[in-house]
Amino acid sequence: MFKNIMLTLDLNAKSSWEKALPQAVELIRASGGTLHVMTVVPEMGMPLVEGFFPADYEEKAVAAASKALDRFVNDNVPEEIKVKQHLAFGKIHKKVLAEIKKADCDLVIIGAPIPDRVREFLVGSNADRIVSRSPVSVLVVRA
Repeated sequence: MFKNIMLTLDLNAKSSWEKALPQAVELIRASGGTLHVMTVVPEMGMPLVEGFFPADYEEKAVAAASKALDRFVNDNVPEEIKVKQHLAFGKIHKKVLAEIKKADCDLVIIGAPIPDRVREFLVGSNADRIVSRSPVSVLVVRA
């Protein structure tokens, strides 16, 4: 079974975890492993865009996300589940892929909406990027 399962989520989108979390909990209960819950505060992307945000945007955004992640785990992860929280700032797929290796995860669970081909062609999908580059198996739970 799996010893370390990573559940990625968007704290602002219940659909990113609503169906995926029960799957992660079920697998962790069966294996007795550790659930790694990860969220990433996305960077702004371009220096031009960055100029429209306050200088302390990153610090405040990460602090708010940290509190929200604590609240999420306390409210949604059963007490008997061993859980570790992971929070990062940057490009979502890159941060998740790096954390998979650091946390020695052997499965990643991602909640993802049904693909919208036009949107994915224009901006891509973090789930697609993670699935195609992950060093371990990825379970995509359709939202």
